[in-house]
Amino acid sequence: MCHTAAEQDVTRELAGIRPELTSAYLAALPGARAAVLARLWRGLVHEPLPWIATRAVGSEGVTLHLADGRRLHGPPSDPWATGTAVTALQLDGIPYDHPARLMTALHVAGGEQFAAELDHSVASLALSRTAPRPAGPPVAPWEWEQRSPDGHPYHPGCRSRPGFSATEQLAYAPEHRPVVGLRFAPVTGAVVRGPWPSQLRDGDATLIPVHPWQAAHVLNGRTLLPGPQAHPLLSLRTLALDTQTHVKTALSTQLTSAVRDLSAYSVDCALATCEVVERVAYRLDGRLHIARTLAAAGAGTPDLAAVLRQSPYVYAGTGEQVVPVAELPRYFQAHTSRERLARITEFGRLALGVCLDLLALGIALEAHGQNLLAVLDADGWPRRLVYRDLADIRISPARLARHGLPAPPLIGRLLDDDPSVLRRKVLSCLITGALAPLAGNAATLGTLLEAATRDLPPSPDLHALRTERLPVKALTLMRLSQQGDQWALLPNPTTIERD
Repeated sequence: MCHTAAEQDVTRELAGIRPELTSAYLAALPGARAAVLARLWRGLVHEPLPWIATRAVGSEGVTLHLADGRRLHGPPSDPWATGTAVTALQLDGIPYDHPARLMTALHVAGGEQFAAELDHSVASLALSRTAPRPAGPPVAPWEWEQRSPDGHPYHPGCRSRPGFSATEQLAYAPEHRPVVGLRFAPVTGAVVRGPWPSQLRDGDATLIPVHPWQAAHVLNGRTLLPGPQAHPLLSLRTLALDTQTHVKTALSTQLTSAVRDLSAYSVDCALATCEVVERVAYRLDGRLHIARTLAAAGAGTPDLAAVLRQSPYVYAGTGEQVVPVAELPRYFQAHTSRERLARITEFGRLALGVCLDLLALGIALEAHGQNLLAVLDADGWPRRLVYRDLADIRISPARLARHGLPAPPLIGRLLDDDPSVLRRKVLSCLITGALAPLAGNAATLGTLLEAATRDLPPSPDLHALRTERLPVKALTLMRLSQQGDQWALLPNPTTIERD
């Protein structure tokens, strides 16, 4: 195997810091290449990329006719399938088994930078897969979030962590189950929303928790103090301080699709947004808990801020457990096929009912596998939901008003009355980030959607779900164009009879 630059970098670094991992890392590389190549192939087949002229589906796979006359051929691509592997794609008869090398060979706008991201994604995914799998069920609640090495099921950059060395990934990434030592940045005159804890103050200064990667790479000229030990969660920059409280830190690096930080707007609106959503969620008769925003603080810049949140795991009652939706596919594997389908259908009915009811009231959640958690009873049946991280939801003042709810005390990007924008936010996240990974393929997703929506009350949003093509983020197009959210419309897999 001829290794790429990122693969060579990780191999050399492991030889110096963790030589016992080197053989496992090298053994994981072919599978990591095939997993990322499958995600890239999904994007090439199903997204509106301007340099693909036509697509031809045949008995032996899919052929993409490129605008420059070349042809790219690969296997059939189910846009809703997960866990797939593509070992090679043929570009004018030449096989490519590495997504970065293929992207370089395509010679398209934005391809060079995206190829580097794909290289990082493969190298980091192989490193993630060297983490030993947990032997038993979680003991501490944050252990639910440290069990999966593979990241986003559809994103080619599922493990792209540019700027993170192998040493830093082993030290900070949740799948390696480290304990992370946070830092404190003393800030006088900080913007504070909510009751900032007294133990996070030093006289007139607010002590803002800082991720150690941020401390080393972004804030390295600033005075920092030792902070608490914490456990990284599915969203790498969010950590559990204890069983009651999570902290979302500013981490100014690109993880998957975008540079993550904490804007002054997010800090300023954090508590008010939570109060609006809690007020609306109260109308759902206990089906949805909101992991409350406790406080937020910032220095006025996106690279130094933090949000304290209630742990979603506090909503587990006697005999219950709270599980991130991203982990439900593995959790349900312990059941028979029939039991598994029954449970994911029940989850689909619960999740769609909650999200569509909340949407009708005026709140569009971004309910993907990280933000949404399921409360399961002792037999593994979904009973309620918990939602965390309200930073990217959308709120419709017009819909709130129609239901007699007060106007939100907010301005800016969180507010939107456009039905297509609101619907796209909910359906793209819920289906792509939660229901489709649970189903695992288009046929099962169609069965799931049909059963889960059968008894839901009619609404324009439900009608769109049943009859229209389904919106998803065009993840490959987004990385190539560097233009933020862009969309693809995928065939609706439901078997529901069209109106």
